[in-house]
Order: sequence, then C-alpha cells, then structure tokens
Amino acid sequence: MKTTYREAIRAAMREALLGDERVFLMGEDVGRYGGCFAVSLGLLEEFGPERIRDTPLSESGFVGAGIGAALGGMRPIVEIMTVNFSLLALDQLVNNAATLLHMSGGQFNVPVVFRLTTGAGRQLAAQHSHSLEGWYAHIPGLRILTPATLEDARGMLGTALEDPDPVLIFEHGSLYNVPGEIADDAGLVNIDKAAVRRAGADVALITYGGTLPVVLESADRLAAEGIEAEVVDLRVLRPLDDAALLAAVAKTHRAVVVDEGWRSGSLSAEISARITEQAFFDLDAPVGRVCSAEVPVPYARHLELAALPSVERVVEAVHKVVGAGG
Repeated sequence: MKTTYREAIRAAMREALLGDERVFLMGEDVGRYGGCFAVSLGLLEEFGPERIRDTPLSESGFVGAGIGAALGGMRPIVEIMTVNFSLLALDQLVNNAATLLHMSGGQFNVPVVFRLTTGAGRQLAAQHSHSLEGWYAHIPGLRILTPATLEDARGMLGTALEDPDPVLIFEHGSLYNVPGEIADDAGLVNIDKAAVRRAGADVALITYGGTLPVVLESADRLAAEGIEAEVVDLRVLRPLDDAALLAAVAKTHRAVVVDEGWRSGSLSAEISARITEQAFFDLDAPVGRVCSAEVPVPYARHLELAALPSVERVVEAVHKVVGAGG
C-alpha cells in the first residue's frame, strides 16, 4: 500500500491503541492540533481525550507523568515535540527512566516509549535542529531507535511497546513527508539489529536515520564510478549491533561513518573506536567520518546545507579511504 513516513507512524500508534487499552499518547499538541508534525492527526476524534492527552508546556512534568504511568502498569507513548525540548526533561529521562530498574534492584521496570523529532535540514535554525540521539545512546538503561524506512517507521513502535524498559524513538523531521509503499500486512520489526540497505564490496558506509537517503544517493553516485558501497543502516544506536559493523568491515576492508551529529564526542567516534578495537587488521585504511560542521545549525538555507552531511562530502570521504587503501 502507498503511505508516507508520517502515516506509517500514525498507523502504528492507531494499531497499538486498538490492540491494548493500556496504551495512550500524551504530549504537547498531540490531540486537538493533531501533532506539531501532524503525526497524530485524527486520533483524538477516534480514541477520545482520555487516551490522546494534550499536556501543559512542561516537558519535565509530562515526561515524569509518563514514567509514573508506566510504573503503574500503563503503556504510555510520550511525544516530545523536538529533541531540543527533551533537554528540559533530562533529569526525568536520565536519572529516572534509565535508572529505576537498577535502583530498585530489578523490582520496577519502566515500559514507556518516547517519540522525539530530531535533525536539521528544514530551516528551523539552531534551537530546533539538533541531532542529540548520540547523547542518549551514551546512557545505560535506554534503548535508542532511529527508523529511517517506512517499514521501520511502521514497525518499531509496536515492538518498542513490548519492551519492559524505556525506549526512545528518534524520528528525523526531514522524513515525515517521504512517500513509498509497504506491504499491506506490515507489522512489528526487530529492534536489535542493523540492516544492510545496499550490498557492496569496496567500502562500508555506516549511517542511520535522516542521513540514510543521503548515503544511498552517494552509493549510487559511487557505483557510477565503479566503487560499490555496502550501506549499513544502524537502526538501533543503543545497543549498537557490533556484529553488523564488523561483518561489513571484514567484507569491504574500508569504512566511512556518516552521522548528522557534531564530530567531537559523536556517535561516529564511538563506531570508529569499536571498529578499530575489534577489526583493526581487517582495515586497509583509517575509518572515515562525515559529520555536521561544528557550529550551531544555521537558518539560511545555503548555510544549513553547507553544515550538514552531503552527497559530495560522503563521496569525497570514500575517495580518501579507497585511495588510502591503494
């Protein structure tokens, strides 16, 4: 069937609401407005205000309420409008949701799902263009998901709701309008493993979320030059699928990590370190990285594009590692 990334997420939420009376959605503007990005449009009319709850403008308040509801036996879906607003609830996310199972000696699970819009590329300027999923991937006790395809947008939420521990799903804002087709019976998907989106033998391009389309386009351009890239979509940032990373490097002997986060202290640095630690002798060249420029994301369109990973920068990075490898 034809759908969009946005509609796939809405269908997943609707299925969850229909299938389990413990599931409810809460967040700013998710009800009467239909969601800031129209993801929850129509759900209030179908399920009513008890299950589609508009919240006050207080992230610490409604994130805490979601954690409490999960502790009380519910299965809340908490929407945080954009990832920068999650900073107002860091104490709840990092010191409560992530730690309660440990602090209670295994007595209290926190089965809550947080949905956050992430990423740049939409001229929302510095305060609304962060890619902070790498920060949250640093925190034990959280599972971090980054759906990049329609199938993952449709299927990750249901699987996350079955997890007894907190899950953060980062939806890249540039993907909401992306159209495509998925199977009529599309349903739950794995939330443990990375996926190879394109096979190749010359270099591994490792990415996730909103940069996957950029990387796939880069792979097409490289193929026209005779360089076949294996594209690995991480899908899950915590826990990382080390086996998939090592398999791609063992096959291609070269790797470039494409990460919309800033380079310093980034997820790309962690991936590069893991490859170097575990597959050093498989490498024919140093691991390459393509990240966002180390500046607040600009508003002006031409400057914003210049700051973000691009096809040109990915192709250039691949040329360097292929050339370095002889």
